[in-house]
Amino acid sequence: MIENEVLSRIEFLLKYRRWSVYKLAQASGLPYSSLNNIFNRKTCPTIPTLEKICFGLNISLSDFFDYSSNPLRTNNLTDHEQELINCYQSLSVHDKELFDTYLQGLCKKNPLK
Repeated sequence: MIENEVLSRIEFLLKYRRWSVYKLAQASGLPYSSLNNIFNRKTCPTIPTLEKICFGLNISLSDFFDYSSNPLRTNNLTDHEQELINCYQSLSVHDKELFDTYLQGLCKKNPLK
């Protein structure tokens, strides 16, 4: 029972961030095969593994288990602004550089007031 809730929470956070299991493995320092096995076998991760998952997502364990909130959501942003941030976070380093350059060009063309 709890396994399903924990796995569902991880899947929700991954989907919200637009991350794959591979991206989570990179961010958390966990082997991709270990994370993949957790999902394929529908097993609950150990507390140390869950701590590493939370570290990779940049949230605390208490945030993870607070099902009433989304710890990845920035409250003072609109849904559209939050979606833009989520998309940006899913980009590769190279694509982030391209995006930054494009955005700087747009801001110079249409300066913020």
